[in-house]
Amino acid sequence: MLDVKDISKSFRKVRAVVDFDMHVGDGEAVGLVGPNGSGKTTSLRCICGIMKPDSGEVRFNGFDLYKDPVEAKRGLAYVPEIPYPIPYLTVWEHLTFIARAYSARGWEQRAERLLDVFDMTEKRDEYCTKLSKGMKQKVMLMSAFVHEPSVIIMDEPLYGIDPQGGYELKRLLKDSVSKGASVLISSHSLSLIEEVCTRMAIMSKGRIIAFGGLDDLRRQAAAGKDASFEEVFVKITEG
Repeated sequence: MLDVKDISKSFRKVRAVVDFDMHVGDGEAVGLVGPNGSGKTTSLRCICGIMKPDSGEVRFNGFDLYKDPVEAKRGLAYVPEIPYPIPYLTVWEHLTFIARAYSARGWEQRAERLLDVFDMTEKRDEYCTKLSKGMKQKVMLMSAFVHEPSVIIMDEPLYGIDPQGGYELKRLLKDSVSKGASVLISSHSLSLIEEVCTRMAIMSKGRIIAFGGLDDLRRQAAAGKDASFEEVFVKITEG
C-alpha cells in the first residue's frame, strides 16, 4: 500500500505542493487530476523519491521512502510524464535490465506477453532511440508491469498512446488492482480516471481541494446524481 503524509514542496517563494496527504490501499486505484500547474507532477516526483520534499513522509508497504529507500522501492513501478527509455538498449534489453534490477522471477514470459499486448513484438530488437514517441511510452509501460509491482504510479500514462494501447493499459491496470496492487494515476484523461479509479483527488494551486468517490465529489460540487466526472471536475476547479 501507499501512505503519503503532509508532503510539501516549495521552489523559492513558490509553494508547488502543500500538505499533500493520501492513502492508497491494497487493491485500490486512485486518480489525481487538476489544471496545468496544480502540482500533480511535483507531488508524484516527491512520492517516488525523484525529488525530496521539504517536509512529509512517504511509505511503500510500510517502508519509509527516505529512511529505507531500497526496501521501499522494491515493489514500486513509476511511469514519468515524458518517456525516456535507455536509448541505446533494444526494447528487449530494456525489459531485461528492468526485470534483473528488480530481481524478478519468471519475467521472460511476462515480457513476451507484454510485447504482444502492446503490439511491440516486431520492435523487440529495435533500439529505443529509434522508436516513435508512442512506442517509447509503450516501453515505459511494459517496464512498469514486467516485474509485477505492488505499487504503481503513473504520470500521464496515455502520452502518445494509440487507442488500442490505451485499451490494453486499462485492462492491465484493472488486472493489477484485482491482484492487490495499489495504483496512483495522474492524467488529463478524465475518462481513464473515471474508468479505472474508485476514488479521485482534485488538485489546485498545490493543494488537494476534493477527494473521494464520484458520488462524494458530486455532492461537494452540488452536481446532479448523473453528472459526469468531467462536469464535476469543472465545477470544483472553477469554484
